[in-house]
Amino acid sequence: MDSDGVIVDEERAPKDVKDEEAVKLYKDMLLSEFGESRVAAGEEGTIIGSASALTPDDVIFAQYREAGVLRQRGFGLDEFMANFFSNGKDLSKGRNMPNHFASRRLNVLPHAAGAAYALKMRRLADPNQPPAVAVCYFGEGAASEGDFHAALNIAATRSCPVVYICRNNGYAISTPTLEQYRGDGIASRGVGYGIETIRVDGNDIWAVREATREARRLALSGGGKPVLIEAMSYRVSHHSTSDDSFAYRARVEVEDWKRRDNPITRMRKYLERKGIWDDAREQESREGIKKEVMKAFMEGEREKKHPIGELFTDIYETETEEARGQREELGRILREYEGEYDVEEFERGREGV
Repeated sequence: MDSDGVIVDEERAPKDVKDEEAVKLYKDMLLSEFGESRVAAGEEGTIIGSASALTPDDVIFAQYREAGVLRQRGFGLDEFMANFFSNGKDLSKGRNMPNHFASRRLNVLPHAAGAAYALKMRRLADPNQPPAVAVCYFGEGAASEGDFHAALNIAATRSCPVVYICRNNGYAISTPTLEQYRGDGIASRGVGYGIETIRVDGNDIWAVREATREARRLALSGGGKPVLIEAMSYRVSHHSTSDDSFAYRARVEVEDWKRRDNPITRMRKYLERKGIWDDAREQESREGIKKEVMKAFMEGEREKKHPIGELFTDIYETETEEARGQREELGRILREYEGEYDVEEFERGREGV
């Protein structure tokens, strides 16, 4: 699909996607324009397109721009807000940074090569298990770290069914790709490790969807193998809500990308060409999404945080004597200096220790 929403090769058009599904995909892309998930602006095609090609049994390892992946799997706005506010409904109990999500229910976890190897061993032990791959999202900046090379090497040598999806958005925080590497992007590194590699236009949701489907098929073939996808896009947003990217790149550069090529604009033009979208639906959807987000925001803000005693849980199967002593000491301090600590925002207050 080109920048005007025109399918370039009709033989590879998404004929299996019904109109209502295409509209849902577009609305999930629009949702990225609100809240902290705005850090994914410009990369919606990569995120939503790849997520739509996976099955619920596939295990996701997300970075911090993949809110759309969770949304595709049924992660609710209330669950997003619980993470942002670290309240009592936060599945990770306030232990993750905001915008770093995990959900065992949806097979979205925070750690991929090892999990892929476990999936492979599980199916070898029980062939009735559904075929599943691990999917790891990361930016091109992360590919400059040692973990990237170690993961690809073990995945290749152990023939792990894992799909690595690199969002090459042009910047690792403030470092442009020109200062990150001199080789041919990230795709050449996959080839170096003997890994089948696909480079795709990350602004084309249909191209990403097809590439991810093919990568998943390859990863499950021949007993399992890793596959690397490099999705080329551009980070329109700042790195985070605390970043001012105009300190290290020209505003005109960003505006030019917004005008010249954008994954949301491409998808909207595609829907309009099919006659299933117009200005009225666009306005209605944007206003509806904004209301939903603000409603979830206010509800999440009012929710109390987990009990203070959760500080000591989920470390050992059975609480150690040392941890018990620390819990008792914390309780004593909160009672003795009652006026010094406001704990009303936590469930059960001081009693929650």
